[in-house]
Amino acid sequence: MKGILDFARYKRERRPITMVTSYDAWSARIAAEAGIDCVLVGDSVAMTVHGFEDTLHATTEMMVAHTAAVRRGASKLFVVADMPFLTYRKGIAHAVDVAGELMRAGGASAVKLEGVRGHEDVIEAIVGSGIPVMGHLGLTPQSVHQLGGYRVQGRSSEEAQRIFDEARALERLGCFAIVLECVPEQLAAEITEALAIPTIGIGSGGGTSGQVLVLHDLLGLNPDFRPRFARKYLDGYETIRDALARYVEDVRGARFPAREEILC
Repeated sequence: MKGILDFARYKRERRPITMVTSYDAWSARIAAEAGIDCVLVGDSVAMTVHGFEDTLHATTEMMVAHTAAVRRGASKLFVVADMPFLTYRKGIAHAVDVAGELMRAGGASAVKLEGVRGHEDVIEAIVGSGIPVMGHLGLTPQSVHQLGGYRVQGRSSEEAQRIFDEARALERLGCFAIVLECVPEQLAAEITEALAIPTIGIGSGGGTSGQVLVLHDLLGLNPDFRPRFARKYLDGYETIRDALARYVEDVRGARFPAREEILC
């Protein structure tokens, strides 16, 4: 199993890190067999799997259940689990308990949380408890209402400096890596060069230490949501829909099951 020291080594060797979301056993197994470095059990599961409009509906119970499923599907994969909305804003004890539950019951290798201001002590305490922490800056979906929607962050000099300073703070507090979401490519590259720890970009250009994509975007499973930064490697929605339509036609046309398919 890969560990946080591998992330540091990849950064030193300038070997790009590959990361993708996973929410269940079957996708985790496929990701592992494909050679993905690590998977993120993102709170995006609330949207992609449970049908909510944002990530704020992800709960600790939801995240633990999906993390455990991913771990069962890929026992040797490095698994990062998102800490749900507000779980790290209720004090150190509560945050450490949630992070610990994601590790113990979920089988996570590390946890990820968004932002830094206002919970510096929480990050330091989680890291000090022996739990690896991945940071997340730029477009932080749990703060989407405060940010005014899903838009690029760090375009003004003031915003850029704030994100740069927060990245340094996360490194100082002990984070082993940082996700940079939807920040200008130049800013992401400058942060990456300034830090000893790796950065993993999503919609932030090619100057980061690695890339992460939501699995459903990569596979083209949501025809109504196609972010510009997410390359679609498969027309998954159409492929699965057409397969199901053929099944319906075969059953109704008495072409399934065939004689050799009748017995278990």
